Amino acid sequence: MKKPELLVTPTCVEDIEPLINAGATALIIGEQRYGLRLAGEFNRGEIVKAVEIAHARNAKIYVAMNALFHNEKIAELGEYIAFLRDSNVDAIYFGDPAVLMTAREVAPDIKLHWNTETTATNWYTCNYWGRKGASRSVLARELNMDAIVEIKENAEVEIEVQVHGMMPMFQSKRSLVGNYFEYQGNVMEIENRKKEKDMFLFDKERGNKYPIFEDENGTHIMSPNDVCIVDELEEMIDAGVDSFKIEGILKSTEYIVEVTKIYRKAIDLCVENRDEYEDIKDDLLEQLEGLQPINRPLDTGFYFKETVY
Repeated sequence: MKKPELLVTPTCVEDIEPLINAGATALIIGEQRYGLRLAGEFNRGEIVKAVEIAHARNAKIYVAMNALFHNEKIAELGEYIAFLRDSNVDAIYFGDPAVLMTAREVAPDIKLHWNTETTATNWYTCNYWGRKGASRSVLARELNMDAIVEIKENAEVEIEVQVHGMMPMFQSKRSLVGNYFEYQGNVMEIENRKKEKDMFLFDKERGNKYPIFEDENGTHIMSPNDVCIVDELEEMIDAGVDSFKIEGILKSTEYIVEVTKIYRKAIDLCVENRDEYEDIKDDLLEQLEGLQPINRPLDTGFYFKETVY
């Protein structure tokens, strides 16, 4: 039985080595100009450095180019993909076919992971993009466990799922909050990552806070809870799901490292010693609950319920 990749999202170059030491086998990075909802901003020099560090430790680096591109950025894509090719990144994440078509021209051997966050809901769609050139499909967050297992059984490509962290609920390419402040005559920075500048939508009826942040790609509203299935990995591991992702958006380095350690232990035991995994998985869940901010409880997302749109 193979072990799934443990994919994490570092906030900076300095995170790379600690996360690999914690058990990560792949990391996804990028810059806002081309990638959506990144845990941290990596310029070109930092991407080169990240690849050097990761490859020396037998880990992989993926770069996000999963934004939706307008005409004015199309001319840039070839040069950026060529840079990623020359930097020896292990794969590019894309959602826009413009990235796939450009990669075919300038870097036909580079691996492509199809990631639209929402539309990978059946194996026909995954296989369609596989036959176009993608080697992996990132499944929609709204799928339950049965659907994920069924897709993996019929997929011709690798399958990636999110196992921990907040999930995106809404995106607008407009800077909705920034435009509102500007209308009021105020000035607000586009990038809103500092903790003292966090913004929330508050649902008084349910007592939920939905984190908001804005970047070059617009406004993003995130889930009020963090998904966590550290105690429910068996079915997906048995089905052969290829990659488990820990989402580190709006999380500290310390948090991501500790979560990575716990999932590393869970995956290893689930593959190598299933009985011991069954014995300690509740303890692993308790450890993760102890890391959570009081306003962000853990839940199992859509894994064990039908999707409601």
